[in-house]
Amino acid sequence: MFERSHLQVITGRINEPRSFILVISGPRQVGKTTMMAQLTKKLSFPFMLVSADDVAAVGPTWLRTIWSEARAKLKASGSQEFLLAVDEIQKVENWSETVKREWDADTLNEVNIKVVLLGSSRLLIQKGLTESLAGRFETLHIPHWSYREMHDAFGWDVEQYIWFGGYPGAARLVTDEGRWKSYIKDSLIETSVSRDVLMLTRVDKPALLKRLFEIGCTYSSQIVSLNKLQEDLQEKGNLTTLSHYLKLLEGAGLLTGLEKYAGSVIRKRSSKPKFQVFNNALITAQLSDSFRLTRQDHKKWGRLAESAVGTHLLNASFEGKFNLNYWNESSKEVDYILERGGQLIAIEVKTGSDGFNQGLAVFDSMYHPAAMYTVGTSGIPLEEFLLSDPSELF
Repeated sequence: MFERSHLQVITGRINEPRSFILVISGPRQVGKTTMMAQLTKKLSFPFMLVSADDVAAVGPTWLRTIWSEARAKLKASGSQEFLLAVDEIQKVENWSETVKREWDADTLNEVNIKVVLLGSSRLLIQKGLTESLAGRFETLHIPHWSYREMHDAFGWDVEQYIWFGGYPGAARLVTDEGRWKSYIKDSLIETSVSRDVLMLTRVDKPALLKRLFEIGCTYSSQIVSLNKLQEDLQEKGNLTTLSHYLKLLEGAGLLTGLEKYAGSVIRKRSSKPKFQVFNNALITAQLSDSFRLTRQDHKKWGRLAESAVGTHLLNASFEGKFNLNYWNESSKEVDYILERGGQLIAIEVKTGSDGFNQGLAVFDSMYHPAAMYTVGTSGIPLEEFLLSDPSELF
């Protein structure tokens, strides 16, 4: 079975002698639960794997009961250590306060329970951590699968990755495109929006949030003003509401709005975000056209290719700890700006035969980036770039 590199990180952490709290966040269907199952096969001490998804009503009492059971199993085993892993932790009401209470009790009594908490909503997980668990945890974000991972696990070529994206659980269905699209829409999109956003966060206009996601996906890799988006949504609501809903979709690992790079100026959220999906499957599963027909349309395929570069950079930004933005000035534009520690990298994606992008020249004169790259036509081949680690560009 294919193992992601994150498993090595988790395994190394688990094998340390002292107890800890490791919080693992990541969107649905990226393999968090599978990695924990792979991990337990390597353990030399007892463990418990439980999920809040499997219980009709979960709350502090449920979590305390699970923790007590872990303590009893540790004592009965005669082992010096124990692993307790709780999946979908954000669904437990007041989970962070309960974890703090139980963890502090174990620390006081020298009970060596190593705790792994997994969740599919990064926004809700972070909220719980900042409220109650300051100084008691480490975090690890598991992103969507990269092209290299899909290639190594399933033998995909770059065109398959651009179209089918990076959901390993759906890989077996790609020979039946209709079935694959239904799986993505019903088992991934609907579940993520309904269970990870609408059920866990107050949303006054759920239909608006769903429509924002659908339209935002069609605009992936494009700069669109929220005013224009209001027209498409036929919604005259507050722009703050749209920005908030976009933040919720980002927290679920679905869709984000990249901000314009503006140097050292203190930035507020741009009125013109650049929409970017976290996984190209979120776009193509909603299209009526097939892979074959879309591949023949150079303009549509070019948009998908640019979006695939965006997904590669966006998911890598969490692990490489760099900021991802875009830049434009009048008619001049640079597709992606990477920033880390004051160092800038400018990336332009080209899938056609147009000449040199003047936006790179203007951006260079204004901000003097450490490096500039063209990906695609007359630059780094698209497949080569998607196989690379963007953090190594710095």
